[in-house]
Amino acid sequence: MKPLRPLRRRFIGIAATCTALGMASGLTRHALASAAATSSWKASEISPDIVIWRGTGASADTTVWRGIALGADAELRIIHPDAVFAQNMVTRSIAELRRLENTFSLYQHDSALSRLNRDGVLNNADTDLLILLNEAAHYAALTGGAFDPTVQALWELYASHFAQHGTSSDGPSEAAVELALQRVNVAGISLSDTQISLQPGMKVTLNGIAQGYITDRVTDLLRNAGLDRALVDMGEIRELNKNNAAPAWRAGLKDPQAPEKLLDTVLLNNDALSTSGSYGTWLDDTGRYTHLFNPKTGESPRLYQSVSVLAPRATTADALSTAFSSMPVSSVEKVVKQLGIRAWLILPDGQILAKA
Repeated sequence: MKPLRPLRRRFIGIAATCTALGMASGLTRHALASAAATSSWKASEISPDIVIWRGTGASADTTVWRGIALGADAELRIIHPDAVFAQNMVTRSIAELRRLENTFSLYQHDSALSRLNRDGVLNNADTDLLILLNEAAHYAALTGGAFDPTVQALWELYASHFAQHGTSSDGPSEAAVELALQRVNVAGISLSDTQISLQPGMKVTLNGIAQGYITDRVTDLLRNAGLDRALVDMGEIRELNKNNAAPAWRAGLKDPQAPEKLLDTVLLNNDALSTSGSYGTWLDDTGRYTHLFNPKTGESPRLYQSVSVLAPRATTADALSTAFSSMPVSSVEKVVKQLGIRAWLILPDGQILAKA
């Protein structure tokens, strides 16, 4: 069975510099694309996995990498006048990305997570996997089970059903969904200092939190390398700004029905922003069944068109934007107030509920 993957292109970008270089705070994806269109580029191969382009015109300070990451097309941009330094940052960032992909990926058969799902137990488990599963359990408890990494059983049920019966068919039977739900419970994951084990038949996905975790790790890498300002975009966005006098970046919240339009803009001040929406991956022709699942009902939630969360860490924003998709407004408000974060809920009629 061919695995279903997101249809949309994921943009993975890093815009980074030292404060002394005076990088423009208003840099956006559109601005980067416009700069590329007015420049010429020189390609150089750093390794079999990394080919970069260096701008030689209006974007002479921009180094670009394009490839595949986290199961989708990816792009990484570093803005810095020193080409050698920029290439080194590209190499180190991609190396960290690949290392974490080898831990969290469901598409790589030899990843740590794939081996855990296949064998049901993992000895001498990778530290990052242990950390992220503990984080997942934390957000499951915080959201009353709305975030649950064991929904992989539901994904496999729906993916197998539509692969067999076609994407124009109805969904799986209630009995099949109920059977899959018996294997959805974060409490079925047992963790020790070095070992992870799952209850029989249970499988884990970290697709609702791993992008945020990787974003945090790459941001930390750039900070530790001495960069004062950076904007990291790996599906989830995180800003790094050590210069309090420098203006913040703005991030736009897109209209799910008209992606070329912005519903609101958000100032990033050492914050992370994540958005979850059912439009990301449809499993059927109508969009009734998507990559998002309510761990309690086994169905795809339809409470909101999309949910965006602003939090100090991308891991937090990623997990909560996933969880909030299945939670009523009153429950979302409780978590938002408890953590002191912000959330934007776009209702089916297009109304925006901003919570802080």
